[in-house]
Amino acid sequence: MSAVLQYPSELLFTICAHLYAAGLPISSSSLDPIVLGDYGAPTALPSSMPPSNCPESVVRRTLANLCLVNHAWYDAAKPWLWQRIEVRLPRSWLALVEEIAGGEDQSVEDNTALAVEQSIHAATKAALASTTIPGASTDEDGLKKWKESTLETLSGPDGSIPPELLSPPASRDPSPRRLRGKSQSPARWKLMRSISDAIQNAVDRNEPGVYVPTLHDPRPGRFVQHIDFNHFRTIGMRRSVEEGMTRRFVTGERVEALLKEMPNLMAFGATEYMDGALTLPVLNELFLRGSPSCGRRRQSRGRGFNDSDPEGDERERRRDCKDLEAVDLTGCVSAVFVGALTEFVNTHLLLPDADSSGSEDEWRVDAGRFRTSLAVRFAREESLTFPGLQRLCLRGIKSIQPHILTPFVLAFPSLTHLDLSATRVTPELLGALANSSVRLRSLALARCTRLTGESIKDFLVRAPAAAQIQELTLFGDQTYPSPLSTGDIGEIISLAPCFTSGELTYLDLSSLPITKEQLRDECGPQPKLRSLGLSYIPELELESIATFIKTKAVNIEVLTLISTSPELDWGRAGTGIGGSRRSALQASIALHTQIVGPLCTPPYTSILNPEPTVPRAPTRLRVIELSIPALVSLGVGAGTWRTIRSKGGRGWYVDSASGWVCGELRRQLPANHPLRVETERLAKANGNINSGVGWHARKMEVLHGYGMLGREDGLYGAVSFAYQG
Repeated sequence: MSAVLQYPSELLFTICAHLYAAGLPISSSSLDPIVLGDYGAPTALPSSMPPSNCPESVVRRTLANLCLVNHAWYDAAKPWLWQRIEVRLPRSWLALVEEIAGGEDQSVEDNTALAVEQSIHAATKAALASTTIPGASTDEDGLKKWKESTLETLSGPDGSIPPELLSPPASRDPSPRRLRGKSQSPARWKLMRSISDAIQNAVDRNEPGVYVPTLHDPRPGRFVQHIDFNHFRTIGMRRSVEEGMTRRFVTGERVEALLKEMPNLMAFGATEYMDGALTLPVLNELFLRGSPSCGRRRQSRGRGFNDSDPEGDERERRRDCKDLEAVDLTGCVSAVFVGALTEFVNTHLLLPDADSSGSEDEWRVDAGRFRTSLAVRFAREESLTFPGLQRLCLRGIKSIQPHILTPFVLAFPSLTHLDLSATRVTPELLGALANSSVRLRSLALARCTRLTGESIKDFLVRAPAAAQIQELTLFGDQTYPSPLSTGDIGEIISLAPCFTSGELTYLDLSSLPITKEQLRDECGPQPKLRSLGLSYIPELELESIATFIKTKAVNIEVLTLISTSPELDWGRAGTGIGGSRRSALQASIALHTQIVGPLCTPPYTSILNPEPTVPRAPTRLRVIELSIPALVSLGVGAGTWRTIRSKGGRGWYVDSASGWVCGELRRQLPANHPLRVETERLAKANGNINSGVGWHARKMEVLHGYGMLGREDGLYGAVSFAYQG
């Protein structure tokens, strides 16, 4: 153990970094739900069991134990423990605010003065260890002289710290808290910078060129790079409706205070359970950090910044922050959020127009003129943009009007992942994106009622922004079918670069009127396609689907067939009890004879074969999503196939004897294999399972960048795998 204590801090930090990385999912997923348990060492390969990565709980527990070894291990492991924060319970949220932002009930001025005193003492000790000061006979004399030199610099005419903060709280006249007004002390970040600069200036006067280590900040906010409210709930706390309205846990002031202490934040996720806290100051803290706060050349409304602006200190602080890379606002529809986003767009992204009231009705009347003027503005004006943000999920924010949604999305020129499902996205937005610098890899346009088939076709076929798409969902259902026509589909699958390149890994064409001739003749090979959605296409036959998969997309593992094909839509065939039973039996037989048998069953081999080989199935298909009535008709399943129901209205027909094991897709797993046992357990749960269990996600995962093939739980998981619509 003594040898370990002598390791340099850089080595200990690297060890903790590898521990943290061991818990991150790999880029190529197995598409299966995460199984918790001791099933062997992680493989770092697409594998369901043993897992591809360590469980997050194991990684956090290991890092927490390292913090208890000694101070060196504590300093090395602490940054990785704070790297990712998931807010789950109200009390833990309040504790988080207290730890990072310092709480709300403390004496701000006294604590600030105490922090200044401690910081000066720590900084002078670091400077004393790095240099020698003339005239100091002992370390105590040197420390005293360094402190005097630092105080002289900080209290000078150009000092940024008030004189009252340079004296300890005990030496100042006490004042009742009830008489103390709001503190006017500089922000803590500015104090830390001023002290560090003063120490460095003092060192340069004595020994130029000597480096002094950066002042240690005891607050852990600088370590946080990810925070989300995916698991946050207040349900079950026995609070009245009045308490829920007047005594909220997650408020805009608390979120703003927390964000100010997180200069390295890169991913932020919100939900409908806390969208009332997404006020304008919170949106400013999220989006105006980093590049947007670095200088302006245009002095106009929301475009340029004046140095005499009262908010100059805030902009100076945000300038030192990193740009956000990912934002998830799934389901945020509260009036507070809608009003804040509207004001944010009007203040920072739109030019004032004296001849226009800015209403949606006026925007809708002359949409063509709006599109032209918008394109000119974004092309010629020095507009406020957010170049750091790469992944954006706006799924389900139906309350945002098009004239606000369009400039907001266009303000992100570096997007690679964009989810606009169930929003008021318009053809004008797609037209503007087509000529932007955006290069999308993942795009979701599910249930977008205002889009036209022509606009979707033009964007996918002609837009450079859509040429590199690898994950695409145009999902529609019986309530909101796709606006694309059969002719539009033919042009898309035969001309769109994302289809002709063969790079698609996820595709959902549910409710599109695609024909068997188009699948057979016009659609090219898709060798990388792993998950395919063909639901709500009642006229598409099973035989044509099987032929397409067997000849052009053999690597498909997940297929959705909800209310697709006349052979499976047994609910509308026949009348009476006898007719329904007979139709259900016919649907089950059709599924096994036309899909399961030809695509998932290995061919038989003779035992007399002189060169025995392991037979392989023609395709990798192993999961089929069906409607609930169809799953009920299948009962418990046939052979190794089992029915697994989600927490909501979705369900799948799964081959329990197939799965990824150590980077290889294996079939005919033995009955005692852990993966098969776990699948059987999910089948017996009858829907009483975690919200993250399921296949073929409906929501894009953006916080980590895994897209439509990513896996989420909590509220995000329910949207991805549980909800039918």
